[in-house]
Amino acid sequence: MQSTETQNSAQPDASANEFPRSVFSDSMIVYLTYLLGYLALASSLTATIYFPIIDLLAAHYHTSVQAINLTITLYVIFQGIAPSFFSPLSDTLGRRPVFLITFTIYLLAGVGLVVNTNSYVALIFLRGLQSIGGSAVLSLAYAVVADIVPHSRRGSVLGPMLAATNLGPCIGPVVGGGAILASGNPRWCFAILVIFGTSALLLIGLTMLETARSVVGNGAVEPRGVWATWWKLLRSTITPRNSVVHNTSPCNLEKASGNPHINRLKDSEMREPDPAVTADPNFGKTGRGKLSAPNPLPSVRLIFHRDTALILWLCASPYALWYCIQTSIPLIYGAGYGFNDLEVGLSFLAGGGGVITGGVIAGRLMDWSFKKTAIKAGFSPDTKKSIDINVFPIEKARSTASIPIMLISIFAVGGYGWAVQTHAHPAIPLIFQFYIGAKCTILHQIYGALIIDIFPSSPGTAGASNNICRCTLSAIAVAILQPVVKRVGYSWLFTILALIEGLSGIAAVWVLRQRGWQWRNKRSGQSTGR
Repeated sequence: MQSTETQNSAQPDASANEFPRSVFSDSMIVYLTYLLGYLALASSLTATIYFPIIDLLAAHYHTSVQAINLTITLYVIFQGIAPSFFSPLSDTLGRRPVFLITFTIYLLAGVGLVVNTNSYVALIFLRGLQSIGGSAVLSLAYAVVADIVPHSRRGSVLGPMLAATNLGPCIGPVVGGGAILASGNPRWCFAILVIFGTSALLLIGLTMLETARSVVGNGAVEPRGVWATWWKLLRSTITPRNSVVHNTSPCNLEKASGNPHINRLKDSEMREPDPAVTADPNFGKTGRGKLSAPNPLPSVRLIFHRDTALILWLCASPYALWYCIQTSIPLIYGAGYGFNDLEVGLSFLAGGGGVITGGVIAGRLMDWSFKKTAIKAGFSPDTKKSIDINVFPIEKARSTASIPIMLISIFAVGGYGWAVQTHAHPAIPLIFQFYIGAKCTILHQIYGALIIDIFPSSPGTAGASNNICRCTLSAIAVAILQPVVKRVGYSWLFTILALIEGLSGIAAVWVLRQRGWQWRNKRSGQSTGR
């Protein structure tokens, strides 16, 4: 009883902060959810469409399978590096300009891959460039969710967003395998990515709203220039509108004319804000971002804090495990089971179905667990209000049920290795793939959200640190995958991976639940000079 009273006394007075987390309408949040899911296919679709064509690429470019695997390793390395530049940049410059820059790079690289006929060197360079353009999208998407949705509702947004995103592992191999079977030319796979990149760039330019809180506050500040949609710029050119004042106050968050999905401010409704009101998320915002030199060091530094190191490991290790399984599927079902290219592509569907299912489960689990923890700790379960994360045990809220999931995973991953090694009926490893895909998605989504939760002022930077860790670990795993398989076989490879990932994950969750909040508050106190 006493602890509940203490928690209540620590919560900020609701009347002192009358600003909603965002003024974006529910319909706009739903649209952005699925738009982000579609855009994030740039990462998952681009990677997985490549897997069924590895053998064909080796023949087409007159090189070895190991050399083609090198392009996968390079792709994953750039997946880790690029977001550490682009994601922190989006915290100051804004989300829209960075999305436009990265997808322009992605599209140009895709065109180059279609034009390239037989140069392996060009293949390496252009796949690296394609990775640079498409790899930042997931951390940017997490940052957008952090901009517009309070902690208590993030699961309901991340679930559908990542379910849409995770269609990539389902359809990518099927599209790749189908294109190969129909044409026998890997350039058709790259042409499909060009079509996707063109549609994504148009959707960003025409419909994606700026959400960065450093630019538009909680969305009530009117974006200007490149931060406004192309459609809005076109309309304003044809029909000039009165300028909008860029600073807001609590009493002025009423619906204005213009975009029906955003409650913006009319000039007549404005009063000058009090500079002392630091809780105003719109104070000092101009609707334009600030260009700063991209600096990956803040993202790298996060890795060395005790609490963030545990969270990042819990993000990276399931992702790397799943990447190993995805990379090995063409060899397991192609050479091992004698599947043709289309059948190999279809064999990805089991894991892809698990990934989609895991995304939905993770979203509901996150919101249920957050509400349960909030009530137990004496906080209001109101999903419309933000909670001061400094006085809330977010680590416990996010990590509920993680340990049982990891325990089951140890047996599933190990069983998968022994099933493929002994050439069991293909239905058996496919069932294992479904569970492992779901499990890896649940853990990666939960702890990917947690790293964003504990750095609310710089979600792009936090998301980039996640990318660095998961992609670096995946690159290492893919690089050593085939040499280890040749030495010990799939059975012992996946048994070893199951024990490392499962036991270390269980230990990390236990320590995080016991000490994470304490370490976070100590780190926050040091950074603010308390």
